[in-house]
Amino acid sequence: MVIPSSLDQIEVVESLAEKAADVMHFNDDEKDSLAIAVTEAVNNAIIHGNKLDKNKKVHVRFAFEGKKIIVTIKDEGQGFDPESLTDPLAPENLLKESGRGIFILKSLMDEVEFSFNSSGTILKMVKSKK
Repeated sequence: MVIPSSLDQIEVVESLAEKAADVMHFNDDEKDSLAIAVTEAVNNAIIHGNKLDKNKKVHVRFAFEGKKIIVTIKDEGQGFDPESLTDPLAPENLLKESGRGIFILKSLMDEVEFSFNSSGTILKMVKSKK
């Protein structure tokens, strides 16, 4: 699925994540975790990756492999260094309104990997049925 960099697309992506979870017969917690992680990741791709540039696209792919859903999200932005991000649990960051997205993804999904190339950032997330 390819969507424009517009926040009104978040509901569409959330609905697809919920349908993917239903295909895998995820329980409610697994379904919620997948939907939250996917919407957070797409939100990040739109805002931080593509900088809300409606000429840039976000590519979202759901793949099924055994008991796993593999979600790949690609933006067309310049990328970032995940190691340079501040610790959201550090005392000086606890009251900040942003900066927890990747922490949330890692806490909700079983695997989270970033890769970068000249055409954007690629995020691969895996959620397994327990």
